[in-house]
This record gives sequence, C-alpha cells and structure tokens, in this order.
Amino acid sequence: MSSTDTLTSSQTSTNAQVLDATTHANIHDKLARALGIKTAQVNAFVKLYDEGATVPFIARYRKEKTQNLDDAQLRALEKSLNYERDMATRRLKITELLSTQGNLTDELQTRIDNATSKLELEDIYLPYRPRRRSPAAKARAAGLDTAAQAVLTQEITPMDALADYQVQSSITDDSGNEIEVDFSDIEKQLAGVQAIIVDEWTQALGLLDNLRSGFAKTASIVSSVASEEKREVGEKFKDYFEHSESLARLPNHRLLAMLRGRQENVLGLKIEGEDAPFIEKIISHFDVDAKAPAARREFLSEAASSLWKDKWRPHIEHRLLTEKRLAAEADAIDVFASNLQHLLMSAPAGPKVILGVDPGIRHGVKMAIVDAQGHVMSDSEKKPVIATVYPFAPDNKMDEAKKVIDALLSTYNVDLVAIGNGTASRETDAMIKEILAANDALKAKAVIVNESGASVYSASELASDELANLDVSVRGAVSIARRLQDPLSELVKVDPKAIGVGQYQHDVNQNQLADSLDKVTQDSVNAVGVDVNTASPAILAHIAGLNRNVAQQIVTYRKEHGAFDSREALKNVPRLGAKTFEQAAGFLRIHNGSNPLDATGVHPESYALVDSLLAQAGKPLSKVIGNDGVLNTIDTTTLAANDDNVSVKAIIEELAKPARDPRPEFKTANFRDDVNSIKDLSEGMTLEGVVTNVTAFGCFVDVGVHQDGLVHISQMANDFVADPMNRVKPGDIVSVRVISIDEKRGRIGFSMKPESEKSVRTAAKSSVASTDGEKVSRPRSNQANSDRPNNSRPAADKRSSKPRGKRQDNTNSNRSKPIKNDKAEAPSKMGTLGALLQEAGVTKTKK
Repeated sequence: MSSTDTLTSSQTSTNAQVLDATTHANIHDKLARALGIKTAQVNAFVKLYDEGATVPFIARYRKEKTQNLDDAQLRALEKSLNYERDMATRRLKITELLSTQGNLTDELQTRIDNATSKLELEDIYLPYRPRRRSPAAKARAAGLDTAAQAVLTQEITPMDALADYQVQSSITDDSGNEIEVDFSDIEKQLAGVQAIIVDEWTQALGLLDNLRSGFAKTASIVSSVASEEKREVGEKFKDYFEHSESLARLPNHRLLAMLRGRQENVLGLKIEGEDAPFIEKIISHFDVDAKAPAARREFLSEAASSLWKDKWRPHIEHRLLTEKRLAAEADAIDVFASNLQHLLMSAPAGPKVILGVDPGIRHGVKMAIVDAQGHVMSDSEKKPVIATVYPFAPDNKMDEAKKVIDALLSTYNVDLVAIGNGTASRETDAMIKEILAANDALKAKAVIVNESGASVYSASELASDELANLDVSVRGAVSIARRLQDPLSELVKVDPKAIGVGQYQHDVNQNQLADSLDKVTQDSVNAVGVDVNTASPAILAHIAGLNRNVAQQIVTYRKEHGAFDSREALKNVPRLGAKTFEQAAGFLRIHNGSNPLDATGVHPESYALVDSLLAQAGKPLSKVIGNDGVLNTIDTTTLAANDDNVSVKAIIEELAKPARDPRPEFKTANFRDDVNSIKDLSEGMTLEGVVTNVTAFGCFVDVGVHQDGLVHISQMANDFVADPMNRVKPGDIVSVRVISIDEKRGRIGFSMKPESEKSVRTAAKSSVASTDGEKVSRPRSNQANSDRPNNSRPAADKRSSKPRGKRQDNTNSNRSKPIKNDKAEAPSKMGTLGALLQEAGVTKTKK
C-alpha cells in the first residue's frame, strides 16, 4: 500500500469513527443509488476497506463478497465513500457551530442536509462565520445595531434613527479586546448602519441561490493580454488575447488554458455580467420599494446595490469559477489517469535482446544492449555493452558509426532496436535501417519508442542504484530498451507527470493528481502481476498491501538470501506481516519454485481448494494446469470456496490460463522513410502513426517528424464523437491524413476520417435538388473550397463546450456513457489550424 493510500485510508477511517450508524447507512444507500449497485455490495466493500483491504485485492480475491464488483466500480466507490464521509464530518461540524451560536434553524438544517458539495456547505456557513474585524462587526461593537434595526423595521429616516446615537470613547469586540474604529461623523455612522443591514441580508440563502443561478446563465468569461510586452513572450496564448465566451458553456480544457495564461502573467481574466436585474431582485425580495419615507427607501436601495456589488457578485463569481475549475481539474485528472493506464498497459515486446538507442547530435548517439531479462549485457571482459557514436554534424563520423552498430547487432544477436523519439530520432532510424538493409544476416527490427521521462529516470536515485556502473548519459538508452521490452516495469520508475500524457497536469490539484495516478499505477501493476525474484523496488511498491519500505525490504532480503523459492518464504521478510502477505501474495509470482501455483494468480489461501479440485479430477497439477479439457470435466458442485471468498469458477479460470497477461499483442507503427520533418509533409498525405496523448478536444499522433500533430475531435470520425477516449487510446496505431501545416508555429493538423467517405460526402454536396426536381450544379469555385478541410469546419467549442456528463467532486465520471449531441447548434466558420488549436491553448511539442 502506497503512502498516499495509507494517508487516505487513515483520514477516512478517522472520519468514519465520528459518524453514527444512521449516517453510515445513509451514505451507503446514497452511494448504491448513485453508482447503480446494491446497498449490500456497498456494505461488503466498506467492511473490507475499513479492515485494510486494498481495491486490487478486493476486486480479485473477494468477488464473492462484493457480488463481482470490478476494479473500476470499486475505485469509484472508494472515491465516493471518502468524499461522502468528509462531507458528513463537515456537516456535523457546521451543525455544531451553528447550534453553539444559537443560529441553527430547521431551514438551515435542511439546507445543510441537502448540500451536495463542500463548496455549498461552506456557502451555507459563510454568513455565520465569526468575523471580528468585518465592517458590520465593528459597527455592532460600536453600538450601531439599534439604528440599523430601526431602519429595517420602522418608517424612519436613517438620520432620525441615528439621532440618539452616542459615540463611544472605547470599543471592544465580543472577546473584550479593544479595537480601533472611527464613527465620529454621520457619514461613517450611516456606512456602519448600512454594513449591518447588508450583513443581515446575506443570510437570505434562498435569494442567493436564485441570483447565482441567474447570473451563471448569463455571465461571460473574458480574457485579454496582460500588457503589450506580453504579446511576444505569450505567443502560445495568442488565441486568448481577445477572447470572450459564455462561462456556462466554457469547455474544461479552455478554462485550464486561460488559467495557465493568468498564472504566467500573460493573460488577465474577468467575469462580465449584468448588475441591474440582480439588484432589482434583491430590492424586490426585501420589499424595498414599499418602504417609506423616501430617504429610507433610497438608503435601503443603496444597501441592496452594495450587497450585490460588494458582497454577492464577487462571491458568486468566485464560486462559479471555482466550480468550473474543480470540474476542469477533475476532468484533466481523469484524462491523465486514463492515458497513463493505457500507456502502462501497452503491449510488451517480451523477453528479447534489445539495443537501446538514445539519439543525439552534438553529444552523440548513446547505446546499450539489454538481455531478455532486462539486464545490461556484458562483453567477454565483463564490461557493460555500451557505445557512443557521432554520425551527425559536427563530427559526421557516419561510416564509423555504422561499423560499430553493425558489430553490436551481429555479436549479440539483437532482436529489436529501440530508438528514442527525441532529437535526431528519424536520422538515427534511417541510419540503422540502412545498416539492417546492408547486412542480410541481421534479423533485428528498428522500433521508435517514446522516450519522455527517460532523462528524469537517468538522473534519479533509483537509476543510480540500478545502473551504478553506467554514466548518466547512457542510462537513458537502457531505459529506452527496457520500455520496449516491458513498458509497465520501466515506466513505474518515472514520475507520471514526466511521461507526457497529461492535460495541464501542472495546473491541477497535485495531491489529487498524485493519488489518482498512484491508484491507476497500482491497478495496472496488480492486473499484470510481477515476478518477485526480478522485480525492482519501484514496481513492487505498487503491489497491493506493499509500500516503498516493504518493497525495499523484499529486494534486500532477495539479495542477501537468494531468489525466493515460494510465496510462503515471503513471510520471512522483515515488516511483511500476515495482513500484508494476504493483500500482496496473489499478485507476486515465483517461477520455477517449489509450488507451481506460486507462478499463477491463485491466492495461497485457496491452495487447499485446488488440492480438492485435483483430487476430484484424479490428476496431478501438471496435467491440469492450462488444460481446459480436464478442468471442464471436474464436478465442482461438492466443493465450496474458503469462507466464500473466491468462487471455484474463478480458480478454474485461473488454472486454465495461469498468470494470463491482460496486455495486448505487441505491434509497431511503420513510419514513412521519406518523411522525417515537418518540412516533408504536404496536405493530403496519408501516414501511419502512434497516438501519444488523448485529450478532451482530440488526440495527438506521432508520425515521426519530431512534432506530434493534432487530430481534432471534429476530425476523428464522420459521425459525432462525444469523447475521444471512446475512440482511441495512447499507443494505438492509426492512419491519419495531413489536412493543415503551420510550420512557423510547429503545428500539424491530421484527420482520421476515411478519405473515401469524405469524397462521397463532398460529391453529394456538389449538387442540390431544386423544388421542381431538377439538380442545380454548385459553382466550381465553391465546390473546390468545400473540399478543403480547413475552410468550413465546425467550431471546436460546438463539439466540446457542453459538459462531458454531469460531474460532482464525489463521483467518478463514466467515460463510456453517451454524451448529449450538440450537432443541432449552428457551426461557426473556422479557418486555420491555429484557430482550431485554440482548444489546446498551448503548442504541443516534443520533449
């Protein structure tokens, strides 16, 4: 269990202890309704979770208890449970505070009970939060409350209400501390009276709700360049230098782009909206127009204006923007987590000898060979097989480089060449392909590998420990080779934020992001399982029940005592207690050990049940494991799982396909040899590429030109695409067509729409049926323009400005659910790719 898991579990356990049984039951019922599952399933999960069970363990080995809830459902349940417990704890605290103050009413209690977010809860309490130094508090301390109540309840002018007021020589707050205030003249006294009235009116929470709802529908967010000198340095935000749109329909990714621009002092943001209609609603609510005399009415109208402009509008703007930001951050975190999961679960090349190549120009091309187990190979002198060549300018030692690489490939029977996709990647790829073509004896194949984060790993403490005898500059080549061999095992060594699959990952709540990514990594690692005798501390730390300390203890024990012969031997590791063993054992594999079951996903707690199955079959394990025919003949009706934890069916499925790897089959993209840079691209060109990142507004594809191109959501398919995640994922190999090139800004526009369907659609549009049945040809110039992919494209915000489904901070969104189709809205014209890429806010470049 990670440190993040421990903290979260500890916090939710603390919150759970202060809640009564009725509150717990209400939370469980609410979660069941929200997630579409049974209350009994929620109860079962909560019991296991509070006892310290991890989500991967519950999903895999306690399916009978939860009635087959999968890991995605359990993660959603975990997140919602923690949120609702936090909410319930805060409800209790606010209720207690209001009760102590004497302000708790039935109406307030109902509002507290019905609040659906932490922001709403804090809004309810806000008018009652003690503020000893607020203008209203000072005015009350100065004795102006009597005059304020007179103005509110009597037909009296404010001046007359203050006629008997005596300025106090010293003023103290409710704690007896003297405060410095000045109410010596009538203007300051009137201001104090008005402050008290405004403060009292802030308690009209129903009115505030009404005004917030109305303002939210009509408000706009406006961004502008902060100053003229920022125009050049803030070029990447130029689409927002003069930008305005509805706050309610603002897409999440555009908001994050604006917020980043403001954070970098390039953009200024403000909310624009009307004042008069909302002031009138306040006046109407408090029946100000009926007040007499005229001076009193005018004074209260000024108070209404002050309430709106000075109190409520700033508060409403802040809350609306905060709600939008939280939703945008939650969405960005979901996008990052989904991308990371697909990247971690991408296909491994498997146990092959791989030459890792870290391309470079000035500092040379670094190389290292790893064996089938991922260890750096040694030569006859026991030295690591590494090399650096300088084939490119300024050295231009191409022939020498080819000889070195040919010798490495031949001598060590290399199966694959993993080439990092950074600087000089395509030049290096072309060079190696020439070497392979020139020597028929070589059977290796060159593969481009995403090297994002490799440099971060190279300089890490973990790399220093694993590759202590290698220079930092060569460690990147080792990491690139291992990424091709087993992406999961290698990528867990790198901070996910350095891998480059996030959307505005540096702009979101870092604790929530880290927690989400840690859980995704944990789920991925446990879905695959790890060989405990070869695993690094980095990947072991993500096994259910383990943390960094225990993972290191396992590796240290392994170094001192040799390879583990059985899972049972893990119990000898210091700090690995019974509970930890229960959670972790099923995900730790031991190959060629004393018990063949240790190499499978069968949990040790079920070994006795397997023995019963073998006795029923009358065959040894070696004849049963992986044998569907025998397994299907076993009569399981007389067998029962231990404590109803795991079904016999689940065990038989595991025995049929022991330790099955859920990752897809390994495939590679074929980059065109004649396309090496953005200069080689032309509109209409069709290319094969690899999806590197998926966002709310489309996906980025690497076609081998050092610059990922964007397939905008509107160019992903001829039918409506609600969510790009439903169409592609990182690592997918796709065919794209170049539709626009902005070489100056380093931007490439791709389309995934089939060319044939596009042609049919264009042909259909080229003629229009008249009312009498005759067909009228469209002018050729218009037809030509309509064929150009950039000339008339639905505006991005028409596709993505609607919320991607209702989201609350306490629930996970279901990315597979259909989202409302916005096709009915009239499309706006969009020309250049720069306009199209306003969705991204910044240029997507290789690192």
